[in-house]
Amino acid sequence: MKKTAADLVRHALEQLGVRHTFGIPGVHNTETYDALAGSAVVTPIRVTHEGNAAFMADAVSRTNDHVGALLIVPAAGTALAMAGIGEAYLDGIPMLVISGGTHGGHGFRYQLHELDQIEWVKPVTKGAWRVTRHRDVVPTLYEAWRTATRGEPGPVFVEIPVDLQMLPGEVDELPAFVPDAPSAAPDDALIERAARLLLAAERPGLFVGWGAVDSGEAVARIAEALGAPVATTLQGLSAFPGTHRLHAGMGIGPAAVPAAEQAFADCDVLLAGGDINPEVFGANYPAEIAIEGDARQVLPALAAKIAALGADGAATRAARAESVAGRIAAAKQAYRAEWLAHDGGGRVNPQRFFDALRATLPDDGFVVTDDGNHTFLTAELFQSRRARHLVTPTDFNCMGYGVPAAVAIQLTHPQQPVVAVVGDGAFLMTGIELSTAAEHGLGVVVCVFNDGELSQISQAQQLPYNRKACTVLPEIRIEGIAMAAGAAYLRMQSDADIERVLQAAHEQAAAGRPVVVDVHVDYSKQTRFTRGIVKTNLARMSVGNKLRLVARAAWRRVVAPA
Repeated sequence: MKKTAADLVRHALEQLGVRHTFGIPGVHNTETYDALAGSAVVTPIRVTHEGNAAFMADAVSRTNDHVGALLIVPAAGTALAMAGIGEAYLDGIPMLVISGGTHGGHGFRYQLHELDQIEWVKPVTKGAWRVTRHRDVVPTLYEAWRTATRGEPGPVFVEIPVDLQMLPGEVDELPAFVPDAPSAAPDDALIERAARLLLAAERPGLFVGWGAVDSGEAVARIAEALGAPVATTLQGLSAFPGTHRLHAGMGIGPAAVPAAEQAFADCDVLLAGGDINPEVFGANYPAEIAIEGDARQVLPALAAKIAALGADGAATRAARAESVAGRIAAAKQAYRAEWLAHDGGGRVNPQRFFDALRATLPDDGFVVTDDGNHTFLTAELFQSRRARHLVTPTDFNCMGYGVPAAVAIQLTHPQQPVVAVVGDGAFLMTGIELSTAAEHGLGVVVCVFNDGELSQISQAQQLPYNRKACTVLPEIRIEGIAMAAGAAYLRMQSDADIERVLQAAHEQAAAGRPVVVDVHVDYSKQTRFTRGIVKTNLARMSVGNKLRLVARAAWRRVVAPA
């Protein structure tokens, strides 16, 4: 039979369970956009910027059981999408990127958008393919999908030339997609060794990341059986519910919240779970036991083994759980009281904001952050309750993620509220993507933490430089951006406004209109992360560089900076 590549892409995406593609049509992909316009399964979503499209696809993968997909033009579209592709690559998020390609059949050179995209994207993808025959379109997309979801997930890239999309060619069949077989069960001998080591520990602890996001029940069973505290990575905040008595918070070192730092201060055996990549083992710290496998298999198996071997000493571990839980609760209460007592000079107290957000948002509501000081405030002060319902991109740390990600989450979860917490600098990058939310009647709420600075960096500048270089923003009327995007605008000036404004935001969003909440936040109190990371970085410096940095900081406080 003869089919165009555009029709073949549509068949493959329907087989793969893709619900939306994100991107912008151009001369090298309009045939595929036209094919998808007739699909009852896949809806193409036009965005304002291909970088936002990649953030949206990333967010779909983080919060759904299907993989987010891009449909972009080559060269310029790929260049703009690279920020979101890089975010997915470093965070281990599956993503399918389909790009058009220049005409390959007429032999002419120096065409519009002509460059070698495959070599270009290799450093930030798990695999990249250029299709040159019609019969390879569907098998290549299937293989790319398997690559994206196999092992440690990540983005993949498939280029399909425009002439293949336009002109029909011979294909052998239209095969159905057959997923990979389940991965092999973990090594039982290693599971037993790990169980015995943990049971013998006097002060065990659990540290889990995004890779364990679907294994919270098993993590809880292990923690309760051992009487061990549980901390998470920044990205893995939703991997363990904040309501659990043994939940200590984010991090385990000097940049962690007090409950976690104290709970892990004398840990003698640490169970770290959440990355399927074997290259992680021993990379920074030696591991006594390394178990390669999917956390969804390994952690339940470990929980069962601990239960089977743990009869002796169970009463002691139960008493330890009570003691650990009590200390965690006391440390959390003290840290919260510290924030509530802070004088913010009439601006919005972050703890009061997050208390109110938690109170007004149902457990199945989603919160997504961007990159900035607000990210760590969310991590430290907001209680995550459900897996995959708090999204915090971390490793690539690209500003601008929050708004487009929230729009995509609302698109795929229309019955659940979605709130983005973003900094003013990040909002300036991608806030106009709310026009896409307005176009599709998506009532997403975007809370802009407005302090007039790139605060995470400006705070980091203060200690060593005693001045702020290029981190103070010009006065921006956020209301104007909201109006331009078709969003409602609400202003939160002080603590007295918090509950009223959040309630109004949720009500307007429920009617299908995006809402921007201009939060005049108080950033004068630093997060534990900000304070702790300075100490950590200093500790890693050589003595000479450390003395130089400290001397400069001291001198800058004696002599006003130029």
